[in-house]
Amino acid sequence: MLRRRMLIMLGVVLLVVLLLAGYKGFSVYQQIQMFSAPKPPVSVAVATAVEQPWQTRLPTVGSLTALQGVDLSLEIAGTVQKVQFQSGQKVKAGQPLVQLDSDVESALLETAVADLGLSQLDFGRGRQLVGSQAISKGEFDRLAAQLKKNQATVNQLKASLAKKHILAPFSGTIGIRQVDVGDYLASGTVIATLQDLSSLYVDFYLPEQAVPKLAVGQAINVSVSAYPGQTFVGAISAINPKIEDSTRNVLVRATLGNPDGRLLPGMFASLQVILPDRANAIVVPESAVTYTLYGNSMYVVTQKKTDDGNVEKDDKGQPILIAERRFVETGERRDGQVLVSKGVQSGEQVVIAGQIKLDNGTPIAISDDKTLTEQNSPPPAD
Repeated sequence: MLRRRMLIMLGVVLLVVLLLAGYKGFSVYQQIQMFSAPKPPVSVAVATAVEQPWQTRLPTVGSLTALQGVDLSLEIAGTVQKVQFQSGQKVKAGQPLVQLDSDVESALLETAVADLGLSQLDFGRGRQLVGSQAISKGEFDRLAAQLKKNQATVNQLKASLAKKHILAPFSGTIGIRQVDVGDYLASGTVIATLQDLSSLYVDFYLPEQAVPKLAVGQAINVSVSAYPGQTFVGAISAINPKIEDSTRNVLVRATLGNPDGRLLPGMFASLQVILPDRANAIVVPESAVTYTLYGNSMYVVTQKKTDDGNVEKDDKGQPILIAERRFVETGERRDGQVLVSKGVQSGEQVVIAGQIKLDNGTPIAISDDKTLTEQNSPPPAD
């Protein structure tokens, strides 16, 4: 009786174990079927790599400088008597700007002129008398020296008096005035800045490897943040004959027309030096390239093939498209386009949005949805 009961219990346990094993096996089978089922293709946006003429350029940054620019300052101290300009006014060369109190210098000049006139009379009489030997040759030499001394005193006072009047050294636009009538100004005090804005210089540096590609008269394109989307054309006017020891860069200066005066000295400029060589090159949208430390890559649209090399098709008879990751060599980037020198051929389609979900061999579906570019494209490289 006991043995029969044990056999029944053993059978029940064995049945439970078989049921659990069957359930577990069925679950594993379902998971295998789920993972082995083909994944739906990833929607991506694509663009075609095209071969087009590409003008090679050297990008760099620089700073704008006035063709002529000075800070107007005083050579001698004095009290401001007249201010003869307005802030922001356009002035011409030689135009009076500031007049200092010159009463003392004027009085001294009148005295010196009177002394000069007397010495001229004495010298004239002495020249007549020395001929008749009425005075000695030494006395005549003293009279001549006195005349020269008085003439030098007059010239000195005239020069000092002229420095009491500040004139514009060249034509240009004067800045905000820093003085008022009645101010006592020490020598060296800046009264305003004067800038000739008819043309500007743009100074920039390029690496020494670029020196053979540079020449005076070479065209440049300049853009500034104050006027986005606008390009200003200039030309190289000078190349420094010395390479900087610390940076191994060469200083280059270009001249830029500024007839409307929109550009101002001190502006930060992004510029491109136009090189003479122009050739065809393969160009793709910049968003197609993924930039990493170990190399730049992009996904190219290809057709999936079977082991025997035939194109694999879906149930609708269309070729199955997959993403093929390729490492590429890129060059200059400009206007949202990037030059590709190796890794992709003209006419191939490259993925420009949706790369985040891709891996090498991932099935893809080309989408025409324009919002895909905004949602799925990776952030642009700096």
